[in-house]
Amino acid sequence: MARRASKERFQGAYYTWLLGTRNGVFFADGRGNTVKLGRHSLGTRDRVEAIARLKELDLVKAVELGVADKSLLKQDANTLLSIADGRRLYLEHVGRPSIQGGAAASTLKRYRAVFDKFQTFAERSNVVYWQQVNRKVLTDYNSWLDEKDYHGKTQYIELTVLKQAIKWLVGEELLPPSCQINMPLRSPTGTRTHCYSREEVQAIIAHCRSDAGLKWLADVATALATTGLRISELAALLWSDIDLDHGLIRLTDDSRRARRSERENARVTKSHRDRTFPIHPDLREVLARVERRDDHRVFHGPLGGKLKPDTVRNILIRDVLTPLSTRFPGDGEANGILAGRVHSFRHFFCSTAANNGIPEQMLMSWLGHRDSEMIRHYYHLCNAESKRQMQGLPSITTSG
Repeated sequence: MARRASKERFQGAYYTWLLGTRNGVFFADGRGNTVKLGRHSLGTRDRVEAIARLKELDLVKAVELGVADKSLLKQDANTLLSIADGRRLYLEHVGRPSIQGGAAASTLKRYRAVFDKFQTFAERSNVVYWQQVNRKVLTDYNSWLDEKDYHGKTQYIELTVLKQAIKWLVGEELLPPSCQINMPLRSPTGTRTHCYSREEVQAIIAHCRSDAGLKWLADVATALATTGLRISELAALLWSDIDLDHGLIRLTDDSRRARRSERENARVTKSHRDRTFPIHPDLREVLARVERRDDHRVFHGPLGGKLKPDTVRNILIRDVLTPLSTRFPGDGEANGILAGRVHSFRHFFCSTAANNGIPEQMLMSWLGHRDSEMIRHYYHLCNAESKRQMQGLPSITTSG
């Protein structure tokens, strides 16, 4: 008498199967899917071999039903790299120790978001393996992002990350060289981030100073507008970074110096480089009156705790920009103050420096850039303003 079959659930790339044995021989039961796939003997008593054959069966059925491209049958099913596995391997590579060139936690978080969106698209498009990802798939994905109204820079970053991942997978021999994609991308130029005017910055600071509950934000806004620091950098600023005697702020990137146990709280600059820049007189006044606390941080949130970027953003929009929007409403060509954000203070600082003749290389050093499209944008505008002013000079060839 035949022994009763025992079964376990196996999730293939396309379908769900029950993997069982009967008289010691493995079989696959696909009758539980929406499309009944039948019951198939795998012709082996070895479990590893049975799973390998089941993967092939899963692909064969997908091709038969028009779900997968028949070109995949030309490859060994056990060498096919799933989208999920390729993603995991690449993110492990990106997240390697920083001394080996690993990315910051913020970059890893951004990459995860890229793959989250791509996996959603891939599942809807029946793209299960990286071997299926070709130029057409990336072109279709680009169109999908565009239809969902993602900004051009977001589209550029998404496709660049995917191309980088494929290049690495090919280099690691996880994909064949034929999977390499030649697809030049054009990065969008310019910036859409609102740049505060001097009057808007003055109004923001004055509004905060007039409200006892917002005075902390006045200090934060002053610091952002006079340093060009990112809000994460300002939140991590310590009194040990401040050299009042020499009038300097020294920012260090500790991500590659810290032990593993310290990395979570280690300061990371976007360029991974240390930088030094002078203290603006308005900021010096703020530093002279800011209370020094036991955590050694210079700036704090509304309740005296750690300064959190999300808290700054939400309160800025709700309690400052919204009340000021009637005073600075904008017009058909220019955005009003309500279009501003925390990062707009960095743009204001860059614009102010460009308009006041600060050398471009010096500003890049202050902001921690080797190259910056944003900085070039404001120096271009500065040149345009210079030309406009020249046109306004009186003529020497006409009387009057």
